[in-house]
This record gives sequence, C-alpha cells and structure tokens, in this order.
Amino acid sequence: MNTENSFCTLINCMDGRTQEPAMTWLKERTGVEYVDSITEAGPDGILTNHEHPLLQNILTRIRISRDKHGSKVLALVAHHDCAGNPGERAMHLQHLTKAANTLKRLNLGMQFFALWIDENWEVHLVQEEVL
Repeated sequence: MNTENSFCTLINCMDGRTQEPAMTWLKERTGVEYVDSITEAGPDGILTNHEHPLLQNILTRIRISRDKHGSKVLALVAHHDCAGNPGERAMHLQHLTKAANTLKRLNLGMQFFALWIDENWEVHLVQEEVL
C-alpha cells in the first residue's frame, strides 16, 4: 500500500464527542484518507507536563505515525467540557500553545494544527505552524 500523503496524526481526547468532528476537519483540511488517532484523557494537559507518565508514550506514537505511515500532519485537540483536563477555554488555549512548544522542540518536520472544539462540537483552528 502506498501511504504517501494518505495519513495524518491526531492527538485527541478519549471523549467520543470529539472524535468525528476532529477527524472530519482534518480530512477536509489536508485531503488525507486515514487518521492515525492517539487518544488520552485531556491530551493538551499531558503535553504541557514534562513529568507526565504518558508523555513519552504519546511522543513515541507520533513518531510511529510519521515514520511508518508517512504522516506529514499532526493535530492536537482541546475541547469544551473535558473531564480529563477540566478547565475553561482560556486554560485550554494556553495548554495548546505550551504543548505546541513541547512538540516544536522535537523537530518533527510536520505541519501542526492546534484545534479547539466548542460546546457545539464545532472545530476551530487555534494555531498552525510547521514543527
């Protein structure tokens, strides 16, 4: 199977309400066919805590998607009503920025999207850059 440009990587909350909106947005925005999903409860919070026990596991899965599936796009989701990282929208936006800085230090060479999913389960682009 030729995987060139057919995969992207999504770090999303385990909350089922966020799965389809985020995948649909990514597929439409990037034109990929498949989304490699990395799900945890409150991933934006995990990626801001360098001591979190799940951090290295998430980073390993990003590299697998990039190196084995040829993913050139990475997205991180934060969302309204998150049980794994409870807080207001402003806190999540700060976490998305801090998480992007954590990921940037890895020199992944991937296009990055930070996404906010609101109370209507609509996706909003918060940040876009190359990591």
